[in-house]
Amino acid sequence: MSSEPLPSAIAFFDVDNTLMRGASLYHVGVGAFQRRFISMRDILSFGWKQARFVAVGENRAHLDSVRERALEIVVGHTREDLMRLSHEIFDRKLVRRLWPETVAVAREHLEAGREVWLVTATAQEIADVIAERLGFTGALGTVLETADGVFTGRLVGSVMHGGNKADAAEARARGAHVDVAECWAYSDSHNDIPLLNLVGHPVVVNPDRILHRYALARQWPIMLMKPSSIKAAVRASKKRQTRGI
Repeated sequence: MSSEPLPSAIAFFDVDNTLMRGASLYHVGVGAFQRRFISMRDILSFGWKQARFVAVGENRAHLDSVRERALEIVVGHTREDLMRLSHEIFDRKLVRRLWPETVAVAREHLEAGREVWLVTATAQEIADVIAERLGFTGALGTVLETADGVFTGRLVGSVMHGGNKADAAEARARGAHVDVAECWAYSDSHNDIPLLNLVGHPVVVNPDRILHRYALARQWPIMLMKPSSIKAAVRASKKRQTRGI
């Protein structure tokens, strides 16, 4: 029997446009193109959808088409391939797109004895790498089917999106014997309203228009950040590296 203390609560974080600016899948797609997993046509499509996602927020039709293409891309590759690619992309791209304010809040939760879980539509392997590299507790992502360690191009269950996020978060809290009323959730998208409504402490982060109106009506806390904060954090990190800190 484990002697690990139970968490006092759990903080659930969306990834795209909440923990980081833009879509993590786009940057993984760029890395896949560089390794000849995908074509120039694919990467141009990824790029257009990334630009739109940053500008106007999550669009379900576009996300669905990107994820369907992503499933095709990983066919024939192994889980180890995707994990290796994800580590490389985190170091080269994702770490420079993290919102420092959101990451700081997540670390405050950890310091307070709470677990921090990512809840994201991105592939479980990519979500695992992000959580691991940031020192978070874990991740709940979309599970891709494998056969003998090789991706088949099919899903196990459904995409971790909308109400599925709330279901997964509730199950995680129940497994940790934590009351969801004591938990937090952070997201930018109105598609995550079920998750935000589940917990006792919902927080919206750079929300889309629908979620912004919804949050104002319920007097939920709203975190608003500017890209300049990311640039400042990157500059500070480079200075620390130069000084050997």
